Amino acid sequence: MREVNALIAKEIRLEWRQRNALNGMLLYLVSTIFVCYLSFRLKSNRLEPITWNTLFWIIQLFTAVSAIAKSFTQERAGRLLYYYTLASPVGIILSKMIYNTVLMLGLSVLGFGIYAFVMGNPVGDVGMYLVAIVLGALGFAGTLTMVAGIASKAENSPTLMSVLSFPIILPMLLMLLKLSKNALDGLDWGSSSDEILTLLALNGIVWVLSLILFPFIWKS
Repeated sequence: MREVNALIAKEIRLEWRQRNALNGMLLYLVSTIFVCYLSFRLKSNRLEPITWNTLFWIIQLFTAVSAIAKSFTQERAGRLLYYYTLASPVGIILSKMIYNTVLMLGLSVLGFGIYAFVMGNPVGDVGMYLVAIVLGALGFAGTLTMVAGIASKAENSPTLMSVLSFPIILPMLLMLLKLSKNALDGLDWGSSSDEILTLLALNGIVWVLSLILFPFIWKS
């Protein structure tokens, strides 16, 4: 854990030195929400809840891709070799996944606040919707961090990252849409237990497989 904490602190310092990347993510998030407002909300005073929900998760998905894709691309070859001699691969991937989860949680909650303020808030159960956001942040961070590590071994091909992440992200995104739709309708928590358990299982599988498989990628 001391190693993981040191690597997370390194990620924070590196992000702080490259504040233009964080500012770019925030600009992307706010500008996308504003474009949605101009396209939908401004033209008609009422937006269907299902459309509202779909737009929100599309924004979150592309925000996650743009935020996490740089997990390994910002690391130079010499720095990676230094990490190879200094830290364990499990510590490296775990620290990046934890940092990306915190980053995604911050962006998701901020995005939800801005989105609800600009586009209106039709959510019947905000608590359940926030649970969906947390589970989505965990899933997106785990999946995209692992795929970014694989893509870094193939000259950081964006196409490879998109192809590899799509089969894992798709079922996760479907469950998130169902859970958030239940929150929109204000249904009781018992009716959403299957979606919550499925998302927890998917996130657990992704995180455990990442910790098991990344050392083999790292050694290559």
